Amino acid sequence: MDMFQLNQIPSDAQIRKYLRRIIFGKNIYCPECKTSHVFADKGRYRCRKCRIRFSLTSHTWLNNMKLPLREFWLLLYCWTIQIPIKQAATLVSRSEVTIYDWYRKFRCHITADEQVLNHLIQLDEAYFGGRQGKALFMAKEVGTRKLAYQLVPTSWVNRETAAWFLEENITPYAKLNTDGSSIYKEIGKWWPVYHVRDIHKKFEFEHTSEIEGMFGVMRTFIRRMYHHVTADKLGELVCEFCYRFSHPEMYGSPHHYLENSLSIVTTS
Repeated sequence: MDMFQLNQIPSDAQIRKYLRRIIFGKNIYCPECKTSHVFADKGRYRCRKCRIRFSLTSHTWLNNMKLPLREFWLLLYCWTIQIPIKQAATLVSRSEVTIYDWYRKFRCHITADEQVLNHLIQLDEAYFGGRQGKALFMAKEVGTRKLAYQLVPTSWVNRETAAWFLEENITPYAKLNTDGSSIYKEIGKWWPVYHVRDIHKKFEFEHTSEIEGMFGVMRTFIRRMYHHVTADKLGELVCEFCYRFSHPEMYGSPHHYLENSLSIVTTS
């Protein structure tokens, strides 16, 4: 099947229309001086006031994009619906390195999402990369899609590290559920929370089941979509996973993603 015949991929004209509406709104204007006195000039635009030439994407993070518009849209479509890198490379007829670079560009333009959790919260930690790896704290507000996380640049954590995470991400006097790890023992004396522990050795999982499940889902997401992750890229993938979980509406289509990530950045 020709990849450009997929029904999910609009025509070049439709994509230009989408980009124009997302970036400029109803009317084209100069991205530098903001005047509406512009005119078309050999496939680009020129400002009558400051005389600069610009294109639809020249003042966005898509500046200097070499891909054809439909190929770019197909790549973004693959990323939004979580097509694995190897499968996307076959579909788009590009190298896996190219696909990975574009996936990384897409996730690096996700809006920062800092959550402060309240009410009933489940907290757990996980470790990646062995002795030279990193530790990850993740908390979930029970009954919601709110997640908070913090990557620790060491492969070990202690009670002070756990207390620091609570100070940054948990409101005082919330109800906190954790496992029986020693780093959470008497954590309420370090940050005011009502603390309940599950002792897994006693087969107690009732109070931490949601956050335990989130770590399993995240590991599956990374293995399936990216196949592996190095310690230096772990933070980016955790950020992408948490944002996908907390804001699923943003990944409904490439159009939804671009509406939330694409804007004009002036060079002056």
